[in-house]
Amino acid sequence: MLNLAEQIREALATFASADIKPALIGGLAVVAHKVVRATKDVDFLLEAEDADKVHEALLNLGYQCIYRSQDAANYVRGTEGLDFLYAHRPLARRLLAQAAERDTPMGRLRVVSVEGLIGFKLQGYANDSTRTRDLDDIRALVKIHRASLDLTQLLEYFALFNQQDLLHELVN
Repeated sequence: MLNLAEQIREALATFASADIKPALIGGLAVVAHKVVRATKDVDFLLEAEDADKVHEALLNLGYQCIYRSQDAANYVRGTEGLDFLYAHRPLARRLLAQAAERDTPMGRLRVVSVEGLIGFKLQGYANDSTRTRDLDDIRALVKIHRASLDLTQLLEYFALFNQQDLLHELVN
């Protein structure tokens, strides 16, 4: 069984060999944006067209697919988890295209912008208001990055989920 860093290195090597260019989202992306928190799985955003390639590659690595739709998939191998959101809408494709590359101890990773990450966390919270961890992550990201946030972009995301009042609360 691999530790989280080894799991990410293995996944990145697999993605690179299949010419797949995902971007980190989820809890590890929150950490990459300077918010300290724990997480047990790895979340990626990738082009929807790469879903089949990723599926086959992960099955070859011994992962089991526990859920797969046109929008997302979840894989497990023992206690290790990999979750994927598939970018097929223009907004998600834009966030994936704009993801910044970073050198990390696990290899070169693309990470979605802080605004994009807030947008994904907001989507999770809007879809299920019991996901208070997502709301906590949003609050922490806004607090840390308040001075540099693109508020126009955030307003677009918050309007998409009819959460403009929440944005007003967060930035004032």
